[in-house]
Amino acid sequence: METAFISKLKPLLDAIAATMEVYLPAQAGEHEAWRKYQPQGTVELQLNAIRTYAPVKEFLFPLRELAAVFPAPARPTPVRPFAFFGLKACDLRALEILDRVFLEKEFEDPFYAARREKMFTVASDCAAPGESCFCNVLAGKPYPESGFDLNVAQVADGFLVQPGSAQGKGFLFTHAALFGDVPDALLAEQAQRRQAAESQLAQATRDFPLPASLGDIVEQGYGSEVFDEQARTCVECQACTRICPTCHCFYLYDTRQQEYFGVPNAKLRVGGPFAKTKIWDSCLRLGHAQVAGGANPRRLLGDRLRHRFLHKFVYFLERYGIDMCVGCGRCVDAETGNIDIRTVLKLLHDELLAQGHKPAKAVP
Repeated sequence: METAFISKLKPLLDAIAATMEVYLPAQAGEHEAWRKYQPQGTVELQLNAIRTYAPVKEFLFPLRELAAVFPAPARPTPVRPFAFFGLKACDLRALEILDRVFLEKEFEDPFYAARREKMFTVASDCAAPGESCFCNVLAGKPYPESGFDLNVAQVADGFLVQPGSAQGKGFLFTHAALFGDVPDALLAEQAQRRQAAESQLAQATRDFPLPASLGDIVEQGYGSEVFDEQARTCVECQACTRICPTCHCFYLYDTRQQEYFGVPNAKLRVGGPFAKTKIWDSCLRLGHAQVAGGANPRRLLGDRLRHRFLHKFVYFLERYGIDMCVGCGRCVDAETGNIDIRTVLKLLHDELLAQGHKPAKAVP
């Protein structure tokens, strides 16, 4: 079965929830956050028009988790199948980036792998991209084209459901009774809605035309004073990296905690059992680059801001072949210091042009 039609979301969600836990966006103040779906609920369900304020990263790569225990090895806790409903195209691209990092052959993270294997992804079209969104600057679109098991798009009388994987096709086949056929008129309506979203996104990014390669812009602008100037308002809150769906820096520290061993800390002998705990880190943190002896090659905020851009648009691209930014705009919304990633890129680009440099063209 290819694209199918369903008039309401609840039967679809109930069918998914029959075999796995389901998380979907729910209103939390001015934003939407991930909440566990309760099938017994009576609230009319709607698609989220834009990505949630927090990414799914924290479910796959928790803020803090046990990484190793000695002498007994730490093993992943058995994971029950789970689904995320309402992921946007930028979220799917972020998952691809995290997969490159945590599922990389001999460097595979078994904890991440155990969760990722059990994840069922239900994406949805963006109905109303926000002013901070800029996925189109990175060749993205406000609707998914790959990387999902199912994609849901709203039309006038219901929703179109498209499979994107063997698992998604199997789901539609198994639950064929829930779905109806899709007339050409609904496909045409979907295309019109997607075109409207692309136009809205183009309007939101009208002040940031960047036809050049972002990696080349950042690399050629290495010595620019733009980084120091923009960093003047930075308060080192690290929100830009914490809320980012692709930032994945972490550090390990030794810990002895009762919850890991089941005995009071005082009874743990020196040289006895100990644990390594993994916790998120941020390249904007002063101590991120500090080495033994106290030396720090990135003591200044401008140097740390430069490194953030180099990692996203140069280093990651060189290693994995893709940018480490998906244009979701979460960092723009979260920034306490009002540092707009789009503004920094445009300033670097304009400065290079003024100096007579011509950054390489962006690859479509």
